[in-house]
Amino acid sequence: MNNTMDPALLLNSTFMPLRVVSWKKAMILMALRKVEVVEVYDREIHTVSLSIRLPSVIRLFKFVRPKGPEIRFTRYNIYLRDRGQCQYCGRESNLRDLTYDHVTPRARGGAASWENIVTCCRPCNLRKGGRTPQEAGMSLIRPPNKPKWLPTLDLAIGTKGAPRSWQSYLFDRRLVPLFSFSDPTRY
Repeated sequence: MNNTMDPALLLNSTFMPLRVVSWKKAMILMALRKVEVVEVYDREIHTVSLSIRLPSVIRLFKFVRPKGPEIRFTRYNIYLRDRGQCQYCGRESNLRDLTYDHVTPRARGGAASWENIVTCCRPCNLRKGGRTPQEAGMSLIRPPNKPKWLPTLDLAIGTKGAPRSWQSYLFDRRLVPLFSFSDPTRY
């Protein structure tokens, strides 16, 4: 068997879908007594001394509070955070026409971070140069911060090919939310 064969739907203790896990991860969680098996496949796994039906839906015994996904620091995510606008003049542009500006210039120790990078149109970037916004007589529309969420991070997977045993646990039978959360083997 390979790792992608017969995945299991992992439910929180409240029966809310958390994520899809491999059959191997499901077996580990069962062995650690972290989950109960709610539904099984017809397929079995055989060891020397026993046969176990492969779990299809498993439920954690303890409630796990889903955390929002970690938002990666990327050019595209900066563009989304700044809504495709130059943060100095407000001009809206597409991703290709915007540049990225270090609010505190790199030459002065400005880091490549959520709090120091903003989208900027070319004319504003040239005007600001290697100075701070104050020195260039410019001001930011909104201060740069690490976003708590981005619209593109509303993750879901289609369940068109999902096993029948999952159907009664899915929201409106089309989507399963995929939340990032701590490793359930810790609980």
